Amino acid sequence: MLEYVNLAVAIEKEEYKTRLHSLQQRLYELEHAVNEADIPVMIVFEGWAACGKGRLIQILAERMDPRGFRVVPITPPRTIETHYPWLWRFWLQIPARGQMVAFDTSWYQHVIADRINKLIDKDDLRRAYQEIAEFEEQLAADGTVILKFWLHISQDEQKKRLEKLLSDPFTAWQVGPADRLQQKKYEKFSEAVEDMLARTDSPNAPWSIVEANDHYHARIKVFETIISALEAQLRLEPSLGPNAVPRNQTEEMKGAVNA
Repeated sequence: MLEYVNLAVAIEKEEYKTRLHSLQQRLYELEHAVNEADIPVMIVFEGWAACGKGRLIQILAERMDPRGFRVVPITPPRTIETHYPWLWRFWLQIPARGQMVAFDTSWYQHVIADRINKLIDKDDLRRAYQEIAEFEEQLAADGTVILKFWLHISQDEQKKRLEKLLSDPFTAWQVGPADRLQQKKYEKFSEAVEDMLARTDSPNAPWSIVEANDHYHARIKVFETIISALEAQLRLEPSLGPNAVPRNQTEEMKGAVNA
């Protein structure tokens, strides 16, 4: 699957700037529409080390109303968290009704990194996938909009970005042993990612693979995917601004004109 992703796609800087502004405005409008409709929204970001995920999330959040949007950075479980079922700490962070939450990595590290590091065996892995499916099914059944993004870059691009980070003392700290291991075992990680995408993609919790060799393209694609999904959930006509009309109301208006 991943080998067929076209990583050559790109957007020019000026086009990116023009499109980004209107997309940020539209997402801000949709944030308030989601709040008024009491719809919880969960956005999951996963991807390769140095894929640009952190900066993308920063740009996503910078124009949002912080009262309805928050970012949850996920770190390895702490002492107290290891005494609970492994999904417990994620349940604590799910969005309330009318709230949008972006996860900077997620429960999927358990079936990728832990798998590669041999911290779980085959039985644990199978059980983890079942628990993830049930977790997302329960949230979707309760009305949560779930969007999942895998930011994909090539092995060569990852190597170039990691080397650039390491060359500067102010950014070298961002590259840890886990990042070096991922670069070294890129193929094995790819296999784990392919398996994850195949097992956990569903109509109510779909994966979007984002071609991220070009930062500009990746950011625009993520914005457009989120906006499209929220407009569909809210049954709004695409990109009509804050006074967007629900589709069923638009159809009624058309019928009245034709009559």
